Amino acid sequence: MTQDSDRLFEEIAYIAYHFHWSLDDILDLEHPLRRRFVEEIGRINQRLNEEH
Repeated sequence: MTQDSDRLFEEIAYIAYHFHWSLDDILDLEHPLRRRFVEEIGRINQRLNEEH
């Protein structure tokens, strides 16, 4: 696997874990939108962790 494919798997797993979306739904997202979801999930998690 390449670094790009490893990154793709990480993005898919991260979004699937948090949103419970199917693989097909996640792969249908354009890359910039998928990255935006990953970034937003990260920000939400960071805020929640700071509150505890």
